[in-house]
Amino acid sequence: MSTYLEISSAGAYASIQDLGRFGYRRIGVPWSGVLSPRLMRIANRLAGNDDLHPVIECFDGGQQLRAGETPVRVAVAGDASLEISSEDGPRQVAAWRSFVLQQGETLRISRIAPGRIAVVALAGLDLPRMLGSASTYARAALGGDRGRALAAGDRLPAAACTGGAERTLTSPPDPERTPIRLVAGPQHQHFIDEAWTTLLGAEYRISAAADRMGIRLEGPALTHAPQFGHEIISDATVPGAIQVPGNGQPIVLLADAQTAGGYPKIATVISADLPRLAALRPGETVRFAAVSAAEGERLARLAESHTRALLDAVRDIPGTGIDIAALYSNNLVGGAISALAEEYRPLATSFTG
Repeated sequence: MSTYLEISSAGAYASIQDLGRFGYRRIGVPWSGVLSPRLMRIANRLAGNDDLHPVIECFDGGQQLRAGETPVRVAVAGDASLEISSEDGPRQVAAWRSFVLQQGETLRISRIAPGRIAVVALAGLDLPRMLGSASTYARAALGGDRGRALAAGDRLPAAACTGGAERTLTSPPDPERTPIRLVAGPQHQHFIDEAWTTLLGAEYRISAAADRMGIRLEGPALTHAPQFGHEIISDATVPGAIQVPGNGQPIVLLADAQTAGGYPKIATVISADLPRLAALRPGETVRFAAVSAAEGERLARLAESHTRALLDAVRDIPGTGIDIAALYSNNLVGGAISALAEEYRPLATSFTG
């Protein structure tokens, strides 16, 4: 019997990603890769894979993943609401842990919040590499198993589940709502001085045009300097670059973005904050703050230290199968009252005389 995970529903969007493919931007091939490397590494650590193993990146929920002919181990990193369906009916399960799907059982990601990204690691997921990566870049039919986003009916080969303890991250990272930090871009002088002040002082809204390629922002227009205009000779771009077309509305490039473009770049989001921005939903708002390049490098090192601390915090769940962290983090008792509450004082007095 073969061991696999079948995609029953790809939900809003799901694709195979790893860290990405590097060294090919000069010939027009984007990095691609997961929008949150931290979630990828945590999910893989939970599943028992190498930290950089390919994973399933899920957007906005609705994904349904079914175990095939034999049990498979999966793990989910991200703030997701999960449910496993079997012949005995559905049951809720926690995210930030691994678990075994028995033959025919289906994992459903019903909701992702806050944010819009969750990562599913499949123990032993085995996929071919293209240009050194399994990451899906659908515009060029690269990576994954078929060079496209996942679809219902796809089967992902996995390793046979051989037992062993499940794993959990006892203290998942808290959501951050601080301003997204950025450094001045290579064409920041192509804008009037007030444009920089506006970018840092205004609130921008994530538009509906937000995907793995980039995020269009809606807010006060950023005015180009008249001597430069609103276009440049096509220039190299990187994920995090903030391009500004003629309408003055910023576009933040993400992992699947083009490798060159003709709009001036006023700023670049630092690598430590880009995953946070990528996870914002359409309709949410964002503010920006400026830092120096040196500070951006320091924050990148700090973010890596935080990620390593989270990976070190992954623990085996006791052999009973009881998730102690989940047990202690949920209210298991209802109806408790305080004898010191004002409304119960007369009753207490009657007993004490």
